[in-house]
Amino acid sequence: MNPMTNMKNVTKLSEQDLKLGGKSSWHDQYKSSAWIFVGGLPYDLTEGDVLCVFSQYGEIVNVNLVRDKATGKSKGFAFICYEDQRSTVLAVDNLNGIKLVGKTLRVDHVQDYRPPKETDKTDDETRQLYMEGCAPKAEHPRPEKQKNPTVKSEKRHKSIKKE
Repeated sequence: MNPMTNMKNVTKLSEQDLKLGGKSSWHDQYKSSAWIFVGGLPYDLTEGDVLCVFSQYGEIVNVNLVRDKATGKSKGFAFICYEDQRSTVLAVDNLNGIKLVGKTLRVDHVQDYRPPKETDKTDDETRQLYMEGCAPKAEHPRPEKQKNPTVKSEKRHKSIKKE
């Protein structure tokens, strides 16, 4: 399908979602993936430029700006992973069809993103980035019960002394 036709179809789907009041959305089929595809990027954009544009809709954890292996120049498309899947809906709805440096972007969900194939030339650090992304590791907060364990232990000691 022509990329412009595809872009217009995505816009029509989003308009239909608005009319239905968001009870059921075409985005729901992509709720298990936090990846989006971006096509039509200007060739001179860098990963940093892509981050600046797309980070307004959520925290980005990985950007794969596809480049030519021989020259290292951008091929004009990228895959972006958000920390929160809901950010993909915002990015697709708001950035699909916009003009960026004179080129029309095509933004759509990715159901099953597969990282680039490894080659013998891929170093360990690059492999790790492909698998884990580049976001900092988030520490999970302790449950409410364990926030102040010293208070519980002090109470236990007091109860033992009273006996």
